[in-house]
Amino acid sequence: MAGRRTEDRPLSFIEQARRDQLVEVTIGVVAEHGHAAASLARIAEAAGITKGAVLYHFASKDAVVAAAHAHVLDALVADIGAAVDAAPADGAPAAYVRRMVGHLAERPDHARMIIEAMIHDHRPDSSARWKPLATLLGHAREARGLGPGPDLRTIAIITGGAIDAIVGERLQDPAYDAGAAAEALVTMLESAAFA
Repeated sequence: MAGRRTEDRPLSFIEQARRDQLVEVTIGVVAEHGHAAASLARIAEAAGITKGAVLYHFASKDAVVAAAHAHVLDALVADIGAAVDAAPADGAPAAYVRRMVGHLAERPDHARMIIEAMIHDHRPDSSARWKPLATLLGHAREARGLGPGPDLRTIAIITGGAIDAIVGERLQDPAYDAGAAAEALVTMLESAAFA
């Protein structure tokens, strides 16, 4: 492929398919080798194409890695959002915990991609992590007829840390029962937020 694809026209079906393939391949390469070792050459080799072909679709290694990271985050947000939307307000925090753990346990390459991105300065503002759960906890308290209670920010931060620990353990030990751990976390969350 000569040159670089310009952004002034829509992607063809073939171009979109190739970009999607490169995003998936990049997730696997970053998950297996880490961000630093995820070179254009390694991505191209894993995709069975040349570095020039990768550069036709993405301006740089950073661009293809950023696209892969965005894909992983979009999938996570969509999956958790669907689970939360399907749950009643009083059960939304439990749905959030179960699906967050489930999604990342089912997709270890996605979990590793997120970890690698965080290591390489792609950390979102901390409120982006705890605020959605704190909001769900507040709505759940209202749905249960409960007034002001514990500091929901702190409970959400602690819960996020526990989710990270469960997913981390699952990455280290694929036999670890992340589903049972998520249920234990839900029980602790219920006790802390709604007692």
